[in-house]
Amino acid sequence: MTHAGETFSTAEGGVFILDLHVRFRDLDAMGHVNNAVFFTYFEEGRKAFFQKHFSTKDGLEFPFILAHAECDYQRPITLNDAVRLVMQVGKIGNKRFDFLYRIVDQKDAGTAYASGNSVQVSFDYKEQRSTPIPEDVRRRLTPYQGTSMEAALHAALNS
Repeated sequence: MTHAGETFSTAEGGVFILDLHVRFRDLDAMGHVNNAVFFTYFEEGRKAFFQKHFSTKDGLEFPFILAHAECDYQRPITLNDAVRLVMQVGKIGNKRFDFLYRIVDQKDAGTAYASGNSVQVSFDYKEQRSTPIPEDVRRRLTPYQGTSMEAALHAALNS
């Protein structure tokens, strides 16, 4: 899934920001973004994060597998909404790490559409097994960890 005009940046406060553009095909019969598409938006964030921080182009180069994902919906997204995905890193364990997500309005970060999280497990595709998180991956994840999502949103989007 590619969003035309997709932009991303690393902001102050330990958050990764990806502007998303709602496509007509994202909508359901009710005229708002289908609930399953929210997980695709989270996936787009993970992809952009790894492309930026690990120079990956091919999905097989991503050093993890997705083990769990969840989403809480706060309000519907319509075709005319300008939305932004804000991401942070949650807990980093020996073999797993968490991403935290918030979908907000581009002009008003206080307007939240959804929040969620996912668990990624470090994975060796050749050996087909989980592995400890490499130190270089851990080092690149750590700057996005620590601050509460609300504090990070405020610092990043209102500075």
